Amino acid sequence: MTVSVEPTSVDPRQNGSVPAAPAEVLRAHAEVAFAAELAALAAQDGRPRPARWKLSPWAVATYLLGGTLADGTVITPKYVGPRRIVEVAVTTLATDRALLLLGVPGTAKTWVSEHLAAAVSGDSTLLVQGTAGTPEEAIRYGWNYARLLAHGPSREALVPSPVMRAMADGATVRVEELTRIPADVQDTLITILSEKTLPIPELGQEVQAVRGFNLIATANDRDRGINDLSSALRRRFNTVVLPLPETPEAEVDIVSRRVDQIGRSLDLPPAPDGIDEIRRVVTVFRELRDGVTTDGRTKLKSPSGTLSTAEAISVVTNGLALAAHFGDGVLRAGDVAAGIHGAVVRDQAADRVIWQEYLETVVRERDGWTDFYRACREAGA
Repeated sequence: MTVSVEPTSVDPRQNGSVPAAPAEVLRAHAEVAFAAELAALAAQDGRPRPARWKLSPWAVATYLLGGTLADGTVITPKYVGPRRIVEVAVTTLATDRALLLLGVPGTAKTWVSEHLAAAVSGDSTLLVQGTAGTPEEAIRYGWNYARLLAHGPSREALVPSPVMRAMADGATVRVEELTRIPADVQDTLITILSEKTLPIPELGQEVQAVRGFNLIATANDRDRGINDLSSALRRRFNTVVLPLPETPEAEVDIVSRRVDQIGRSLDLPPAPDGIDEIRRVVTVFRELRDGVTTDGRTKLKSPSGTLSTAEAISVVTNGLALAAHFGDGVLRAGDVAAGIHGAVVRDQAADRVIWQEYLETVVRERDGWTDFYRACREAGA
């Protein structure tokens, strides 16, 4: 017997209207924050759409990569990277295979998954957050134990998971940090992804996925405490690897855009000439991450941290707040120095030596970086 899953609450996004983000919300969901862009794309999108998709695959890719529509509407880029990666990710969601976004920390896996779900289903909130303590119920279903004890197993006592709801509604569900979930819980997804069915043996029923259902998972293999995917589960995914930004210019662009977005949400004033400090932060992170200076002349030791683009965004955002609240509003070397020191020196013994050596052999000798050198020395004193 197939059981229907009723929504636990009325969501205005399900009938096509997107609620306005309350002024108090610190970070609106993608479908709310970029509602105008999604509506403009939908209005001008005459291409075929898969079942229950809000946009065509072409429009979804345009939403992520940015562009200018025929009526002049500018779609801001959500992801800066190879176009083919986005196209493969979008077309995967239009098939019967799930999508696994793989990459080192800070490569925008979560960001991309959220915007994909928002563009495809109009709802990015169907989410399972993977941790070492994620139970099987988070992926399958749980029970209202008061009703279970009072009346026994019944449909009314069942609490659907985000995965079950997505299967019933033909929507996109997200599983973040899949490799942090225990292996036996991960394998709960095998039947869901292969048979597109979720059995409920307690009721002698099942939930069958309707057209439009798919799943986006994110994972990285750099962090400690991960659980490798079984070969059976990995075969159910089409894996797309999100790389680090290829060029310094691309990374500076990413950091600048995100800092600007975050700064507006925090009511921080724009920092005049902040691009110079952003470029310095990105240069330091890339050189230490790659183990060589940008000119290729000096080999460097890499610290234990990842020094990702996401960390660069955090460093600059914190520096912007310092400049706004405790400075003259101009982002300077002293505003980002402490953040860089904290990002680089994770291991107080080994990383401190690597950082000091980098300051003395590279930063100190670099033209126009004297203020940056002094600020970093002071921050690490």
